[in-house]
Amino acid sequence: MLSITAEDDRPARADDALVDSVLGASRALVAVAARSLATVAEDVTLAQYRALVEIASRGPLRPADLAEALRVDRSTATRMCDRLLRKRLVTRRRIVEDRRGVRISLTAAGRDLVSVVTRRRLEEIGRIVERMPAASRQRVAEALHAFADAAGEVPEQDWSLGWDLEA
Repeated sequence: MLSITAEDDRPARADDALVDSVLGASRALVAVAARSLATVAEDVTLAQYRALVEIASRGPLRPADLAEALRVDRSTATRMCDRLLRKRLVTRRRIVEDRRGVRISLTAAGRDLVSVVTRRRLEEIGRIVERMPAASRQRVAEALHAFADAAGEVPEQDWSLGWDLEA
């Protein structure tokens, strides 16, 4: 049953506490990601890093597919690819079967950046997890796996173990 909250007149949901908890965790994880990225590449934005991670996790992508994965307009993805190309973090290659089409791939520098930032994030998240009560860790892991699955995220171990992303 929906009720109206007094503070903002929006419908209250039975799972508001869950949404608030995920939002708090999200803020903490964005802060970890921002700190990890800032120590490596000040001139790469979180949005650009997210594009690099999508390419790393899915392999070479057409700009339209990257736009879909990032849930942005195609023009936004194209501009982002142009910026990443200028930073030499991606390459743009013609698709043999479709001379008008291109695929965006990570360069060695792009792969290194994703690798270093991922390693730093893992280290910081590991320190945070160590501060959690041991009895909560398994439940948190299960809940976060379910959340990532519902969001359509590619599991880290499926892409971070050395795929050849230059193809």
